[in-house]
Amino acid sequence: MSVQSSSASVPALAGLSSVADKYDLIVCDVWGVVHNGQRAYPRAGEALVRFRKKGGTVVLVSNAPRPADRVASMINRLGGDPAAWDDIVSSGDLTRMEVAARPGQAVFHIGPERDQPIYAGLDVSFVGPADAAYMVCTGFANDEVQTPEDYRAELEIAARRKLVMICANPDLVVERGPKLIPCAGAMAQFYETLGGAVLYAGKPHPPVYEETLRRAEKLRGTPVAKDRVLAIGDAIRTDVTGAARMGFPCLFVARGIHAHELGLADGPLDPARLTAWAAKQQPRPWAVIETLAW
Repeated sequence: MSVQSSSASVPALAGLSSVADKYDLIVCDVWGVVHNGQRAYPRAGEALVRFRKKGGTVVLVSNAPRPADRVASMINRLGGDPAAWDDIVSSGDLTRMEVAARPGQAVFHIGPERDQPIYAGLDVSFVGPADAAYMVCTGFANDEVQTPEDYRAELEIAARRKLVMICANPDLVVERGPKLIPCAGAMAQFYETLGGAVLYAGKPHPPVYEETLRRAEKLRGTPVAKDRVLAIGDAIRTDVTGAARMGFPCLFVARGIHAHELGLADGPLDPARLTAWAAKQQPRPWAVIETLAW
C-alpha cells in the first residue's frame, strides 16, 4: 500500500494482519493506542504480540516524561501484556540524557511530584527560575485544573533570563479515560509565545526515532531499512508528523485524541467524515484503523 495523494481517501484497515508482512519493525505509540491512562487495550496488545511471533520487532515510543521502566510498570498495572514489546523508548529517557549532559547545573522543574524519578541518580539540584541554569517541564503540578497561565510569572522570569526549557513530553493533551488532560507540550508552546527557547525531547522530533532505530538494530542484529518500519499512533501532531519526517508510513488510530473530531463518540468510523477530516491534516495519515487490532 503506497502513501496516498492529498485528494485520495485514507484507506481503512480492519486489522494489522493485512499489512504486517511488509514490516520488520513497529514503532508504536503507547498512550491512546496501548492504553488510555485507565485501562489497557487487550486487542492492541494481542496485535503486537502476534507481530512479534511472526519475527517482527516492536519498540514502544512514548512521550511520557518518565523513564522507560516506569512506562512499562504503568502498562502492566493497567493490564497490558509485557510480551507485546521488545523495548521502550520514552521522552523521559531523552530528557535524562539532556540533564546528564549538564552535570552540577541547577534546574527549575515544572511538573508533578510523580515525575521526580526522571532525575534519579543524576547530578542535579533544584532552584527557582531566578537562579536556574535551565528548566525541565514534565507537565503541570495539577493537570486536572491548571493551565499555562498559572505559570506565567515564573515563565516570564525564565524567558527574560533566556533559560532553555527541556520539554519532557511534547504532547499537548493526552487521554485520561474520557477526558483530555494538558501535557508539557502545552506549557512549552506557551513559553515560546513569551520568547522562550524550547528543546523538545520526544515525538515528533528526530532524536527519539534515531534512538529507537539504534535499539532496534541492536535487538535484530542488523539495521532496519526505513521502508520496513511502520509507525502506529493516534496524534497527527506527534505520531503522524514524526513518522513523516523520518520517512515511515503511519497507521493512524482513530479512537484516540482525535476521536471527537471524527465523531467516534456517536458511533463507528464514517469513511466520508474521515476523508474530509484527513484532507485537512498536514501531514495526512497513510492509513487508519479504528483501534489497533490484529
